[in-house]
Amino acid sequence: MMQNIDINKMNRLMEENEDARQIINQLLENHHTTISTIAHEIRNPLTLVSSALQMIQYQHPETKDFSHWKQTMEDITFIQQLLDELSTFNNGNTLRYSVFSIEHLLKNIAISFAISLDEKESDIEFTSSIPANLGKFTGDKIKLEEVVLNLLRNAAEAIEQKGTILLTAAHKKDILTIQVKDSGCGIPEEHMESIFEPFKTYKKEGTGLGLSLSKRIIEAHGGSISVSSKNGQGAVFTITLPQ
Repeated sequence: MMQNIDINKMNRLMEENEDARQIINQLLENHHTTISTIAHEIRNPLTLVSSALQMIQYQHPETKDFSHWKQTMEDITFIQQLLDELSTFNNGNTLRYSVFSIEHLLKNIAISFAISLDEKESDIEFTSSIPANLGKFTGDKIKLEEVVLNLLRNAAEAIEQKGTILLTAAHKKDILTIQVKDSGCGIPEEHMESIFEPFKTYKKEGTGLGLSLSKRIIEAHGGSISVSSKNGQGAVFTITLPQ
């Protein structure tokens, strides 16, 4: 996987040499096509296997008591999730632009997330502060919603029992700032530098693509995403977007 220094060198080469730009663009296009094709080819037979196992379980309920049956079903679900996130990651910097109210988007996200906590009967206290003067935003509405929801879900997972999550937004000098703050377990210092790298995960059932995809989407919008945290003292994720 390319690091930032490799991407910067590649971008300079593309700016300086037209032939190199065309070759690199073709290689990148082939790379994305290959990933999409592989994910598609794996997903099809995996879906058949999953369906067959579900049918077996339906016809023979006793299979649920078989050794390793539950783990097998969970592993298949994880692989399906990984393939879905890999496909999304592959197209993370491809945006479908529209003009929308960022205030309405964030308030809808807040309501949806609050409902999900209520359904789980969670002890997490969730609050949001979304002002009415955020204005219109031009970007990919669906992908931005995905980023904010991913940060909120991560915050919830970082809180073992009781805790708080705060979603805020502000607009100043054509810069939109969105923050997700939690009182969870925090992030160890040794993990901070790699937390946005693909396939780096410190969660038991994580794929390591969520934060990397979020970073890719925000940077495709010309913005940035950062985190501040201390182990055991929660975390604050900050998104800045030009508006």
